Amino acid sequence: MKEVILYTDGACSGNPGIGGYCAILICKGVEKIISGGEMETTNNRMELLGVINGLKGLKEPCKVALYSDSAYVINAFSNGWIWSWELAGWKTADKKPVKNQELWEDLLSLTRLHKVEFNKVKGHSDNENNNRCDKIARDEIKKLREKVTVE
Repeated sequence: MKEVILYTDGACSGNPGIGGYCAILICKGVEKIISGGEMETTNNRMELLGVINGLKGLKEPCKVALYSDSAYVINAFSNGWIWSWELAGWKTADKKPVKNQELWEDLLSLTRLHKVEFNKVKGHSDNENNNRCDKIARDEIKKLREKVTVE
């Protein structure tokens, strides 16, 4: 099974607002960058889309060391919330619908395909690849904003 390092980040200008995400895949020294954005979204959706699209960028099942500054994403797995939500019919502990359910379901299916180790990194610190992801995600926001201004 190939070993891959995956860095992800999501950003939003306003929450909700224009958002961007980025995933940097690294395998045997080769990098692949995946990025995109949405006009009306939330920071949490962008964080999830960074992880989802990063994992979807893999061509075969892999062992993935995932690094993200998103407590939302990391804690859902490291604290086991995601399996509790799934067992409870996608309801939170206080019986409310889980936000972004379709994205969580997508991510959960990808973690069943790949062996993913979730690692929390401190955002906006000295982690070079996390900072690169952040910049690329913010650049996606700029591109969308410029597109709106031109149209």
